Amino acid sequence: MVKKFLQNLFKKLKFNPFGRRSHIKLGLYGPPNGGKSTLANRICQDWLGEEMSSVSHIAHETREIMIKEQVNIKNKKGKELTFSLVDTPGIATRIDYEDFLKRGMKKTQAKKRAKEATKGVIDSIKWLDNMDAVIVVLDSTKDPYSQVNITIIGNLQARDIPVLLVANKIDLKRSNIEVIESAFPQYSVVGVSAKYGKQIEDFYESVFKLVK
Repeated sequence: MVKKFLQNLFKKLKFNPFGRRSHIKLGLYGPPNGGKSTLANRICQDWLGEEMSSVSHIAHETREIMIKEQVNIKNKKGKELTFSLVDTPGIATRIDYEDFLKRGMKKTQAKKRAKEATKGVIDSIKWLDNMDAVIVVLDSTKDPYSQVNITIIGNLQARDIPVLLVANKIDLKRSNIEVIESAFPQYSVVGVSAKYGKQIEDFYESVFKLVK
């Protein structure tokens, strides 16, 4: 009875000494089309031999929270880390169904997608309270000083959640990791190509440091 009472109390206080590190919730956050789902698939392919999410060139392909339980990774020293990987819908400050019309969708389909995407953004923010650590995936070919990125980082700072920034798409010529490092100097940044697996080992090492 006492232990259950304390567990409920610590849960409210966002601190749980009875919790096990094997139940870490690791969230993938970021703007649409930054490469969150591609990175989620890379992680699951590397360690589970299966994909996790569908990807698309059209924004907001992921519109619901996706969870892969018991992802176990190892570092170069043989240490293991087990976590629940949470792939979240892309966060946007503006979602307009007309943007989907421009992608060739019919009006009914475009409105439905916009509604689902809006709900996905709300769910993503709500789920921040469940995260033990967050990986923010940014497109390293784009300007990081966007309202969306500032909103994401601001929410994470307010919750004091451990954060790792992933500068994705380093395989592209326009990639510029230094700009992301300058924009958010308070966080560690690791550059990867989630699509091709470039520098993915550096990413895994950074994950171990993030949740140690």
